[in-house]
Amino acid sequence: MKLGDIAIAFVAVAVTLLIIIPLPSGLLDVLLSFNIALALIILLISLYVKEPLEFSIFPSLLLLATIFRIALNISSTRLILSEGYAGQVIEAFGNFVIGNDIIVGVIIFLIIFVVQFIVVTRGAERVAEVAARFTLDAMPGKQMAIDADLNSGIISEAQARERRAKIQREADFYGAMDGASKFVKGDAIVSIIIAVINIIGGIITGMLVQGMDFAEVLNRYTLLTVGDGLVSQVPALLISVGTGIIVTRAASESNMSRDLVSQITSQPVAMLIAGITLIVLAFMGLPKLPMFSIGGVFIYLGYTIQNTAKLKQQQEETSAEKTRTDEIRRPENVLPLLQVDPIELEFGYNLIPLADVNQGGDLLDRVVMIRRQLALDLGIVVPMIRIRDNIQLKPNQYVIKIKGVEVAEGELMPDRYMAMNPGAVEHEINGIPGVEPAFGLPAIWITAEQKDEAEMAGYTVVDPPSVMATHLTEVIRRHSYELLGRQEVQGLIDNIKQTHPVLVDELIPKLMTVGEVQKVLQNLLKENVPIRDMVTILETLADYVNLTRDPDMLTEYVRHALSRTITRRFIQGNKASAITVDPSLEQLIMDSVKQTEQGTMIAMEPSKLRAMLSSLSNEIRKLSGTGIQPIVITSPVVRIYFKRLTEQLLPDLPVLSYNELEPSIEVQSVGMVRI
Repeated sequence: MKLGDIAIAFVAVAVTLLIIIPLPSGLLDVLLSFNIALALIILLISLYVKEPLEFSIFPSLLLLATIFRIALNISSTRLILSEGYAGQVIEAFGNFVIGNDIIVGVIIFLIIFVVQFIVVTRGAERVAEVAARFTLDAMPGKQMAIDADLNSGIISEAQARERRAKIQREADFYGAMDGASKFVKGDAIVSIIIAVINIIGGIITGMLVQGMDFAEVLNRYTLLTVGDGLVSQVPALLISVGTGIIVTRAASESNMSRDLVSQITSQPVAMLIAGITLIVLAFMGLPKLPMFSIGGVFIYLGYTIQNTAKLKQQQEETSAEKTRTDEIRRPENVLPLLQVDPIELEFGYNLIPLADVNQGGDLLDRVVMIRRQLALDLGIVVPMIRIRDNIQLKPNQYVIKIKGVEVAEGELMPDRYMAMNPGAVEHEINGIPGVEPAFGLPAIWITAEQKDEAEMAGYTVVDPPSVMATHLTEVIRRHSYELLGRQEVQGLIDNIKQTHPVLVDELIPKLMTVGEVQKVLQNLLKENVPIRDMVTILETLADYVNLTRDPDMLTEYVRHALSRTITRRFIQGNKASAITVDPSLEQLIMDSVKQTEQGTMIAMEPSKLRAMLSSLSNEIRKLSGTGIQPIVITSPVVRIYFKRLTEQLLPDLPVLSYNELEPSIEVQSVGMVRI
């Protein structure tokens, strides 16, 4: 065993033996002085610890200090009763309190006992009991909070174990404090009993054994009893105060003295008001000297602290501004500026209420619904949409950006409704002419009072947030293939892997890379074909990737597999009214296809290309007045090349092949593209 361990064991045994071993008065003086010093140390440590667990030995130390104090009290009683003298320390304390008036001294001594027993000791005992109960009651909630943080990844397993151990130590500490506080209470009771024994026993011993008269005996033994009681109660009072401080200590980043100074001085106005109040009371008749003195000190302290706080705040603001400037100047802080948001919606200041929840705007909720709608419709996860105001725009203008580049814009009148004529309006309504931004249709802006009248007349009436949400939806739908990166494709694949792990493991990365799958999915989205049925798409790729690795050809195979989806998306009912392509033109297109190292190219004569596009435009123009959605149907081998030739002029024109239609669909040719 180490020397320190042996010393502690020796002290514990020696303190117990002091109860029965007689002590000389000189040694008793030394031990009483040490007892007072020990109590002071315990009180000061209680003041300077940041949290109770830093002084976790306190319950055991409290027990030892109490036994040590009782042992000294018993030793001093033995000397008082046997010799009528218990050393200089006890006599000095007795003379200090009693002085020349024994009655006043006894009363003061009794008051000290009452304060120690009723106020400090009982208060500390109650606080320790309540703290122990609350700590034990809070343990399950704290354990659940630790488990929640661990499951969410906020803390590690080692940190979780450390926190659980700390909670257990707190419960043990407050439980021990609850028990140790009973020793303090018992010590106070024993001190009162010993004081009574000292006086009664001293009177009997002095009169019967030493032959002293009653007045001399009363004066002598009362002085020794009061001195002995004070020597015991002063350390007990100090330790009781330390006990109260420990059990009432709240969690903090600093010790009690710093918290006391910082928190009291944090409100200089309180000091100013207190000082002014004292001066007012002095003018109302209270003693002027103490009131003016203390009031002036408080006013001076409040004024000084207030000015110091203002100066400190200015210095902090200056330092923070300098820090921000230095951060901006650092080269590595340019990197965040390189990040580009996938989708941005910017609007002028008149449209801010549409997005401000406090002003009744529901644009943010509509954005959430847009992401859900596109997930169900196209099968993609739309990235987060950045919404911000832009004072450089017109008040009623908004712009939509894809990867930092403006792709669409529009103007709204937030205090009006947009009315569109679907073609069956009974009578026209006056309004401000405008254009529906999503599809470029003519419209008028009407007031709220005209809404019911416009709906009765056959107009389609929508509010400004719906106009913006519809436009945003169509823009995202049109550019969805640009938003589908490799990371997003990997997310879709991981989602499928949860239910179809064999399919994913066979295809990726053994047969295809994520980038190759991305190109096929982008080709589908570019022609408005949903990719929600990822299982069918991946199954088809796994079947045909050994035949060709050309993304365009793989896309055609996938389109054939998605024939039911494509049919229901572009054709209503069981009859398809479509534009067909002349077989000779199809043959011309196939003859123009050239295979190069860079991929497949179409080398068609410009004159024939212009003739083909002109013929296609004429056929679409004929259908525009009949209300039929233009659809072009070609043979399977020509479809992809015909789409490439026409997508610059008509990017939204659906081009299907016969293999992509269900067998039950009846194709009716309403026009033919020729040269």
